[in-house]
Amino acid sequence: MLQVALAQVRMHARRFVAVGLAVMLGVGFLSATLMVSGTTQASLQQSLGATYAKADLVVSLDEGAGSAVETEQLLSGIDGVAAVHAAQRTISTLSLPTGPADVFVLSTAPDRLQASTLADGHLPVDGTGITIDETAASQLGLGVGDSLSLEQTQYSPDGEPLPPKSVAVTLTGITENSADPYLAGLPHVYATPDLVESLSISSPGEAPPQATTAQLALDGSAAVEDVRDETAAALSAAGVSAEVRTSAEQVTADVAALSGGTDQLTVILLAFAVVAILVTVLVIANTFSVLVAQRTRDLALLRCIGASRAQIRRSVLIEAGIVGLVSSVLGVLLAASVMWALVSLAAAQDSTEFATLAIPTSSVLVGLIVGVVMTLVAAFVPARAATAVAPLEALRPAEDATTETRRGKVRLVLGLVLVLLGAGLLGVGAASSALVIALPGGVLSFVGVLLCASLFLPALVTAVGKLATPLGVPGRLAAINAVRNPARTTATASALLVGVTLVTMMMAGAQTSRAAFEAELGANYPVDLAVQQVGNAAAADTAVTTVERLEGVDAALALSVAAVSDDAAGAMPVYAISPDEAEAVLRSEDLVLVDDVVFMPQDSGLTEVTLAGADGPVTLPVQEVQTQIFVPTITTATAAELGTAPLPGVTALGDETGIVWMKLDDSLDAAGVTGLRSDIVEALNVSEYQVNGAAIERVSFNQIIDVILLVVTALLAVAVLIALIGVANTLSLSVLERTRESSLLRALGLTRAQLRGMLAVEAVLIAGVAAAFGCLLGVVYGWLGVQSALGAITPVTPSIPWVQLLGVLAVAVIAALLASVLPARRAARLSPVEGLATA
Repeated sequence: MLQVALAQVRMHARRFVAVGLAVMLGVGFLSATLMVSGTTQASLQQSLGATYAKADLVVSLDEGAGSAVETEQLLSGIDGVAAVHAAQRTISTLSLPTGPADVFVLSTAPDRLQASTLADGHLPVDGTGITIDETAASQLGLGVGDSLSLEQTQYSPDGEPLPPKSVAVTLTGITENSADPYLAGLPHVYATPDLVESLSISSPGEAPPQATTAQLALDGSAAVEDVRDETAAALSAAGVSAEVRTSAEQVTADVAALSGGTDQLTVILLAFAVVAILVTVLVIANTFSVLVAQRTRDLALLRCIGASRAQIRRSVLIEAGIVGLVSSVLGVLLAASVMWALVSLAAAQDSTEFATLAIPTSSVLVGLIVGVVMTLVAAFVPARAATAVAPLEALRPAEDATTETRRGKVRLVLGLVLVLLGAGLLGVGAASSALVIALPGGVLSFVGVLLCASLFLPALVTAVGKLATPLGVPGRLAAINAVRNPARTTATASALLVGVTLVTMMMAGAQTSRAAFEAELGANYPVDLAVQQVGNAAAADTAVTTVERLEGVDAALALSVAAVSDDAAGAMPVYAISPDEAEAVLRSEDLVLVDDVVFMPQDSGLTEVTLAGADGPVTLPVQEVQTQIFVPTITTATAAELGTAPLPGVTALGDETGIVWMKLDDSLDAAGVTGLRSDIVEALNVSEYQVNGAAIERVSFNQIIDVILLVVTALLAVAVLIALIGVANTLSLSVLERTRESSLLRALGLTRAQLRGMLAVEAVLIAGVAAAFGCLLGVVYGWLGVQSALGAITPVTPSIPWVQLLGVLAVAVIAALLASVLPARRAARLSPVEGLATA
């Protein structure tokens, strides 16, 4: 039977294209997921490896370690050590004409161990020089020779704030961008060890911070293992707990520490891969039903000349194994090609030039094994069905699992139990905002729906098929043919139902989350944008006039200091706002300003505030509002009663703390808000750090939601694409089974165009019903999922993405029409005489 199977694959290769495509996509997705994990690990190794590129040994210091200077003194005395660098780092503030910028400040190392590469200038040689990375230099407009200052917040031993420590420095060089992931997020500055240690001390008399790592370079005659042992012994004798590793071992340890998130990413991607594999199995089963039906006569003839049922079944499974193996190989190659393209694109970017492609053996083997096994499993049922009847009865269709058969009844009862159990858990989870309960409930209920699908999907197709009656004979015939084989119709629709439900669930969940977030943001952060420190009252009024001219600003309000608190915690500016003017810029409808009260942000911890008034201090009660209104606030009427009497030493508060609040146009997108923020920075000549507010957070959240939705939809699109292949195969089987019927219809006057139209309507009915029902399920699951996840934080109201849902339906219908083209073309191309001659 091996020769028979090989002959079938060789002679009828075109028949296996559909199943091969489904397997290739499923395996490609799975292998690519495993390659993502390997590539991330390799990229991290490449990135972290640059940090230890010149070190022979790396010491990770723990309890008992001294300062960087003490550590270097201890380690430099070990035989065979040529250079030591106990790395120091801190976060400081770089003062610029455009405003402050937080930076990582790193200590320079001896030449033998300096990992950074200069793009211009030179490394600092004393405490008056620094370097900065080239990306930050470009963004901040800095060049070699610029005079700057580094500032560090200082506190007294009692924790009271002191004037910040300021160090004048000159930019001596610009370094190439670092690939170190620990430096992501902020510009990195190199300074001498003495300066970094000084900036690391935030209180007078405070001891320098403990060293955490040290790199060792050995002289040429030293043996790494010998120095390693001696280093460990010296540290132990000094009472220092430490781990001494080679640079390669340290990279491996750091990768392990950083790769927890990538493991989670792999798990998430594998979940989507499993969905694609399950849909692929459904499609393969349907596809092999097509292939077996095409060869019913051949198989019956083989049985008549002596082939046993086991041999026939084995022949079909051998074909499936061959197709599965070849398609799996192509799927792995597809995954490798896609990953190579993505890594090449990432490596071409300056910020990710360390990206490294890695193809783990597991990604190849697992892809091949899963591809072959799932093809064999999916083909087993069609293979058994082909041999389940006597040779002379081979043309008679086997009994389907309907609700009248024992198998169908068992499946129906099990499905109903799962639906009820899952719906109960889902309801409890949503009501109690417990995602851990709702998630398994959603899974169980959806599995139950799939098991019960044969009960309602054919009925839905029949009901919707009545809408095709106005199309005449082709429409009526399409409605009948769509449910002629209920089991196959259910399987095809179920495959599409899985993909569409998951896609629309993410869409509805994202839309509902977005609406809930914006409502919560409006209540807690009612100001879209605020510009801090614009000057005194006159400057703030001028700034309002300026920003109101900018496109995208609906309203603006100037806030100036109206009073100063007289508290033990120190002077605090208090701003006056007119309730009517505030209503024009605040998004919170719950915030109502009243007189003789100081409104404070929530969690301020104050019950009353004493303000300096014209006739002396005045104590007013504090009302904490459930919105972060940025600053302590009183009404203009309360400010008028107080008068103005700044406290000694805080007169300058009114000259530097003017604020402008703005409400933006609701139609602004992410690019619009970002552009408007840049326009405000330029128009008011302020730093971008002075412009902040809820609009930026809202846009950032929406961007995150959009990216997640785009990625998830793209991942699930693989499952939808595979399911649509199943639609094409179902039509192929339908055309094959109805060859004589179609030819008879042609002989009775049905035109080729009407025959093609009939098959097109049939495809649209199956895909349309599956997509519509999937959209309904997806909206329900999406809403309940968000309620379970966010219900304890904020009220959740269902928000239906109508445009996106219509897009899903349109894509499903159009794809179904395209899927019907080839089967309809084959059916219409066969002449009535040839079709009727088919026995």
